Amino acid sequence: MTGGLSRRRFLGASASSLAALAPAAAVLADAPAGNASGAPLPGRLKQSVCRWTLPGALPEVCQRVRGLGLTAIDLLHTDEWEVARAAGLTCSMGYASRRDHFIENGFNDPANHPMLIEELSAAIPLAARAGVPNVIAMFGNRRGLSDAEGVARCALGLSRVAPVAEKHGVTVCVELLNSKVDHPDYQGDHSAFGVAVMEKVGSPRVKLLYDIYHMQIMEGDIIRTIGQQRRWIGHFHTGGVPGRHDIDDTQELNYHAVAAAIADGGFEGYLAHEFTAKGEPYAGLAAACRICQV
Repeated sequence: MTGGLSRRRFLGASASSLAALAPAAAVLADAPAGNASGAPLPGRLKQSVCRWTLPGALPEVCQRVRGLGLTAIDLLHTDEWEVARAAGLTCSMGYASRRDHFIENGFNDPANHPMLIEELSAAIPLAARAGVPNVIAMFGNRRGLSDAEGVARCALGLSRVAPVAEKHGVTVCVELLNSKVDHPDYQGDHSAFGVAVMEKVGSPRVKLLYDIYHMQIMEGDIIRTIGQQRRWIGHFHTGGVPGRHDIDDTQELNYHAVAAAIADGGFEGYLAHEFTAKGEPYAGLAAACRICQV
């Protein structure tokens, strides 16, 4: 997440600006779903888009996204889920809370466990009722912690959330991020760390959010890793490397091949686009959807 806008900057700004959208959300919650004309995209993958990458008020964004043929939108807060539903969209990944330092303060610090468990335990039943299949969580910043200790601490906290997630059929997705460019000191910066945590938790409702952009920066070997670790992956994010821009032929990954490998593995979750377009955002999103249409 680089450039003029990032998920972190968007979250910082959204707490105040979203209050202004509450009246619109209340109106749209009672409106019939599916009032856009865009036919759903064909293909074997369910594609989505991260809300922070698109400008404008959420109701307008949802309508334009639906018009492109997408059926889902990523990274919405609990008070936004009904806005998406009213526009005929699924919130494919929801936040359990709106707070500062969401990425840095994760499950690798036991001092955070009471807060994180409380947030997720409250949000998961809401997500189930709203048809939100996934909620996001973070491993947290390393702060001198060894990987072995970080794995053990994360597994301990997530194991306490797993029964709630299993009961309600909602998946907690813990995100892998790069520590080289965007998130210095983040501990969950390699797939091996995330997989080690997932193996210890051993729950079908606690999985990885495999961000292709971040893992290309940290380790590459994307297609083989996805193939080997697919059982632990619940969600994908895209983004061009370098710069987290369009996933076109100006960057170093062949996203059509990556998308085909994901689909060939029988993945049934969402592939959500998370990049800042170099040109018009919705044109960039439409192009990305075509690239990943397999």
